[in-house]
Amino acid sequence: VQLQASGGGLVQPGGSLRLSCTVSGFTSDYYAVTWFRHAPGTEREGVSSISSTGGSTFYADSVKGRFTMSRDIAKNTVYLQMDNLKPEDTAVYYCAAKAGYYSGNLFDLRHDYWGKGTQVTVSS
Repeated sequence: VQLQASGGGLVQPGGSLRLSCTVSGFTSDYYAVTWFRHAPGTEREGVSSISSTGGSTFYADSVKGRFTMSRDIAKNTVYLQMDNLKPEDTAVYYCAAKAGYYSGNLFDLRHDYWGKGTQVTVSS
């Protein structure tokens, strides 16, 4: 199983980015995906999760109302639309998958597969 994250970059405060995470190699359609981020000097934190069916999402309080996670099951791709970005959103963003049928807050669950990160920098 491989996860490929893309879409990071440099953006000004208040701007937008859309991250993509393409998943390949799963033998089942049932897997949940979580976006995590890790900024220098901080612990890794969960940003958002999407359920195995794509029917429900969960967001950290710090991004609620600004970030939107979605899933295109046919394309095996998960997206993270990030709007009204703030300097404190600067981090390396990782997508991770957990096999099985899951929904809700998955931040504290052990994920089975991880992609390489993509850097998001919010700065003027």
